Amino acid sequence: MLHQPTTKATVGRLDAKTVNAARVRGPLYEKRRKIFPKRAEGRFRRFKWLVMLVTLGIYYLTPWLRWDRGAHAPDQAVLIDLASRRFYFFFIEIWPQEFFFVAGLLVMAGFGLFLVTSAVGRAWCGYACPQTVWVDLFLVVERFIEGDRNARMRLDAGPWSLDKIRKRVAKHAIWLAIGVATGGAWIFYFADAPSLMSSLIALDAPPVAYTTIGILTATTYVLGGLMREQVCTYMCPWPRIQAAMLDENSLVVTYNDWRGEPRSRHAKKAAAAGDVVGDCVDCNACVAVCPMGIDIRDGQQLECITCALCIDACDGVMDKLGRERGLISYATLSDYAANMALATSGGTAAIDPSRVRDAHGAFRDKVRHLSWRIVFRPRVLVYFGVWTMVGFGLLFGLLARDRLELNVLHDRNPQFVVESDGSVRNGYMVKLLNMIPEQRTISLTIEGMPTATMRVAGQATGDGRSVTIGVEPDKVTPLKVFVTLPKGGFAEAEGGFSLIAEDPSSHERDVYQANFNLPGAARR
Repeated sequence: MLHQPTTKATVGRLDAKTVNAARVRGPLYEKRRKIFPKRAEGRFRRFKWLVMLVTLGIYYLTPWLRWDRGAHAPDQAVLIDLASRRFYFFFIEIWPQEFFFVAGLLVMAGFGLFLVTSAVGRAWCGYACPQTVWVDLFLVVERFIEGDRNARMRLDAGPWSLDKIRKRVAKHAIWLAIGVATGGAWIFYFADAPSLMSSLIALDAPPVAYTTIGILTATTYVLGGLMREQVCTYMCPWPRIQAAMLDENSLVVTYNDWRGEPRSRHAKKAAAAGDVVGDCVDCNACVAVCPMGIDIRDGQQLECITCALCIDACDGVMDKLGRERGLISYATLSDYAANMALATSGGTAAIDPSRVRDAHGAFRDKVRHLSWRIVFRPRVLVYFGVWTMVGFGLLFGLLARDRLELNVLHDRNPQFVVESDGSVRNGYMVKLLNMIPEQRTISLTIEGMPTATMRVAGQATGDGRSVTIGVEPDKVTPLKVFVTLPKGGFAEAEGGFSLIAEDPSSHERDVYQANFNLPGAARR
């Protein structure tokens, strides 16, 4: 007989049934059975509140942050300027040809997801996924208007009345308002937020703005308010992919049946009668709080998003009963298997919790407990190393990149012009990219072909080898450049020449190696 701590606390059994578990799941097109998750209290629930506040705060408030970039650039801190083909992120400005930085961020996001999953399972899904965050927000509204689990179930099952209509209308109206705010916040990332807000209110914003708000309002309302767990179960591919990221040392939410079974709602009576009983009192608290409608005691399931609310619910019950927390906990498969082998005598007998406890009810020394050092294992460190290298590579690229670029395109038709004195002229379309929000004076010079001269259409001739050009801030300056080689210098054209753009004040420069075309007879 296992010693049980004496306590006067009693725990009632909640009438909570699994909706989404594999053993009770109906056909794919079966009518959805609603889930009414009970509000949980505990450290993981508080952490989810914090994550929700931070992520929603970032999403809704970021477009309104200002960042002074000077008179020639927008002052919105984060802006995707499609018209000017720019992406602004505080002090960083990304041009179209620098899209590899965005690709690098996506690579970092991918390896970050692999890193988190291999270390702590589906923590992304349980805490920071947009679907999870908005469902939590919608549940806050639902609980505020309709009450907690039992009240919502009674309201849903009851007949339609003025009170029910009032509550449902209020709930769905707030959900739609959240959807409108979500769509509105999204479009503010693509235009100056205060100006666009004024245009929206005055009903003279571009039609695409209203269309985008409408689409995102509908998707937020449907996915977060109506479909909820169905998005994670049927639409999201990550539950099917995550198995490749997990191993026996990954932390996942686990029901420790090696100490919980056999479960009994009358543990004291069973213990007094000499029966073997575990710590689980079959109160169904873990089922009642689960937003996915599963019973974690059935083992690992595709539907589990690792939100850990069942841990909070179970810990609360254990506190009332005066027993150790952790009947449901974050655990690794290797620790679980070792403890299960201990409770079942190596798999040769049924679970007997007395095998994991001593005569005083304390866990034996052989019981394995969670050690956070397991997170720092080779697989996780490899993911972290790759993630870090990509991050440092992007940072180095940002710090070392030049903000002056030179693009040159040789004229195709005609490829050359023979002038009356026998000299040959080639034309080039040159684009100077000034990628800072400041006016600059750029020196354009040719190097090589010593007898050649250069002329820029519409610009002063200079010394024939170099010309000074003023370029506008944060813009592309197109130039038409003509390079002429005299008849006596045709041999110089074999190696071509270099076109150099340089800012004397910052010493930034870019070089383009150009070819010079000659008539066929001249080449011979």
